[in-house]
Amino acid sequence: MASYSHTIDGTRHVFDDLRTLLARATPERSGDRLAGVAAASAEQRAAAQMALADVPLRQFLDEAVIPYERDDVTRLIVDTHDREAFAPIAHLTVGSFREWLLSDEVDGEGLARVCAGITPEMAAAVAKIMRAQDLVLAARKVRVVTRFRTTLGLEGRMATRLQPNHPTDDLAGIAASVLDGLLYGSGDAVIGINPALDNVAQVVRLLEMLDAVIRRYDVPTQACVLTHVTNTLQAIERGAPVDLVFQSIGGTQGTNESFGVSLALLREAHDAARSLRRGATFADGRVGDHVMYFETGQGSALSANASHGCDQQTLEARAYAVARHFAPLLVNSVVGFIGPEYLYDGKQITRAGLEDHFCGKLLGLPMGVDICYTNHANADGDDMDVLLTVLGAAGCSFIMGVPGADDVMLNYQSTSFHDALYVRRVLGLRPAPEFDAWLERMAIFAPGERARLIEHAAGVPPAFARTLHTAAPEPGSAAPAARPPHAS
Repeated sequence: MASYSHTIDGTRHVFDDLRTLLARATPERSGDRLAGVAAASAEQRAAAQMALADVPLRQFLDEAVIPYERDDVTRLIVDTHDREAFAPIAHLTVGSFREWLLSDEVDGEGLARVCAGITPEMAAAVAKIMRAQDLVLAARKVRVVTRFRTTLGLEGRMATRLQPNHPTDDLAGIAASVLDGLLYGSGDAVIGINPALDNVAQVVRLLEMLDAVIRRYDVPTQACVLTHVTNTLQAIERGAPVDLVFQSIGGTQGTNESFGVSLALLREAHDAARSLRRGATFADGRVGDHVMYFETGQGSALSANASHGCDQQTLEARAYAVARHFAPLLVNSVVGFIGPEYLYDGKQITRAGLEDHFCGKLLGLPMGVDICYTNHANADGDDMDVLLTVLGAAGCSFIMGVPGADDVMLNYQSTSFHDALYVRRVLGLRPAPEFDAWLERMAIFAPGERARLIEHAAGVPPAFARTLHTAAPEPGSAAPAARPPHAS
């Protein structure tokens, strides 16, 4: 196994293997310090970054950071690597790869041609030697378009997950949050609930409630209850209206086992959801068939005691190899959710959010970010505003929409419906096209380039005025039997 070194002012810094080099080159974060893999000093970190810049990309194909025999994620990365796609960049080092990514000659089409040849470790490596502006500029070039009932990832668009969580799963409370989000133009990525009571019966109840709302108002979006994949499989067996399959995933076999999942189980759930064919039929005659929704986050492998001495950013990028294998509709890093043990403050959260978004896009994923922090982190809303704005500039596919930015069930701070409206206005972004047309049809958004709400004398658009005086639609209620939403 090769060793790596760089000399600064007469001091030769030596790194025993690629795993160590990647860890020492990572910008400062508390999780790597906790794991004992971080650079001992700023000088050592700079030396590691300089040494990493000289590593040929081919080296990542010859030296695994986690042995092939010990980890099924490594086997997935190696066995599915596309050498033909890799060929145009095979001669590059990590440093010249950075220059290539930032060059004017390389556009989104060029990146799409090579993405199957880029391994997660290559993506993580180049991210470590990039400034924030580099991560924004390179990620902005990439557009990953996915479809179920809405088309996500298009140029000039930013979608939102409407997150109507409730501490007791009260249907009326959830319906109120859904209505609030829709009236601010949120929900085109997905209406997704984290259930407080996580069992199959409750999952089915919530899925039926969301399906009733979507059908009643013919909303072009998809619903998801963020439960364990085995619960979703049982819900499918019971005939529940499952649009998307959700699962948290990680970058090592041990991390995924801690989540109670395997690659085989994810494949079973993927195939089951696709067999339902609940996606919209689009103008080209194809049915939206991206049915998976994955969440990730730096620090999960260390939390599961399954990090193998790797740094958390490299392992996060490896989680994207798992996601990429199943062609998901949505992937997002819940960047600050695990806590300050892994990302200590606003600076570390911001850096990690940009890294995650960049690496996911570079690997061909429809990447979003839950721009968030826990209440015991050294961060605040101003930090999140900065990250929200730069991710918008970087072409982030979707963000979260949480009532008041405060999730009262999960007890963390995220982005609000108002925040999504802000970033769309400032950066000239629109919702997904099918959802955008629905917002205008429902007299929520005014026609035009700017995302502008229509003011109504009654306070809400006429189609929703009656909703404020009725309970949330129960499964099997007398709502009109509308057809499933279809794209234009």
